[in-house]
Amino acid sequence: MGSHRKPNPPSRARMAVLTTAMAGTAALASTVSAHAEPAPSPDAVKARVDALNEEAEASIEKYNGFKEKQQQLRTGADRIQERVADGQTRLNELRTELGVLAGEQYRNGGVDPAVQLMFSSSPDSYLTQASMQGQVATSQTELLKQLQGEQRRLDQDRTEAAASLAQLEVTDAALAAEKKGIQNKLAQAQALLNKLSAADRAKVNAQEAAARASRVSGRSEPAPAYQGPVTGRAAEALKFAYAQLGKPYVWGATGPSGFDCSGLTGAAWKAAGVSLPRVSQAQWNAGRRIARADLQPGDLVYFYADLHHVGIYIGDGKMIHAPRTGKNVEILPIDSMDGPVMGGTRH
Repeated sequence: MGSHRKPNPPSRARMAVLTTAMAGTAALASTVSAHAEPAPSPDAVKARVDALNEEAEASIEKYNGFKEKQQQLRTGADRIQERVADGQTRLNELRTELGVLAGEQYRNGGVDPAVQLMFSSSPDSYLTQASMQGQVATSQTELLKQLQGEQRRLDQDRTEAAASLAQLEVTDAALAAEKKGIQNKLAQAQALLNKLSAADRAKVNAQEAAARASRVSGRSEPAPAYQGPVTGRAAEALKFAYAQLGKPYVWGATGPSGFDCSGLTGAAWKAAGVSLPRVSQAQWNAGRRIARADLQPGDLVYFYADLHHVGIYIGDGKMIHAPRTGKNVEILPIDSMDGPVMGGTRH
């Protein structure tokens, strides 16, 4: 008869080897599974990239607003600081004049009590008491009142300067945060594009080129200059806008080598002698509101509920605009935008 002995259990060393092998197999299966996940399609990547760029453009207009506010605050703070310096100079001159008066009185046998105001911690209180007691001569009274008024103005200017600098600090922080957010969105968009194969990236680029060609009035090249019927300032603004066709969108830029959307419209009307606010929302509030049906060449046309995009209308349902990062100043129908036309302004 054959032996029916039970097999010996595996040794601890053999168990360790088996456990390690099983873990390695599981890890390999997990890796294979991860690699087996389908890559996003070029269409899906393009849609997400477009969405990220649209979000970035909305943030860019906020950034422009913060930057404009920062510049205004910095200019105002500099003016206040100049007033503080001038006030301190005038105050020092008045104190010097009082010092001369005190010296003359000392040489003549004493110091008039009124001159002690120079050393008083409470000029207002002392001046009131001295006036009531008739101890201050007319000339001295005028000098002391000047000193009093100058001190008040200086204190007020210093308070205003401190408040302005504090507000500037808040704006600086908001500007930095908005800039970081824009950079993050653009970096996400670029990272998505980088995940595509060379062939898929070429497909996305071809789709962009085809869409752009179809938007530009069926021509491969836009008209070199405005040839329309309007005259005057609107014609000057349009001539400038046409001259910028093909220049890159650069966020935060107002020219001459690149523009963002409101940077282009502001620069176009500046060329016509009209100064517009920096951001699209402020430009909306600066001109006379125009319904879509009443748009004429030279009017500004706005998109999206928050008005974060603006172009300059050229007629025939088209506009010149600076679209977004990665694109150039172009002509396209206003109905080809993702967001609705909110209306226009005339300047």
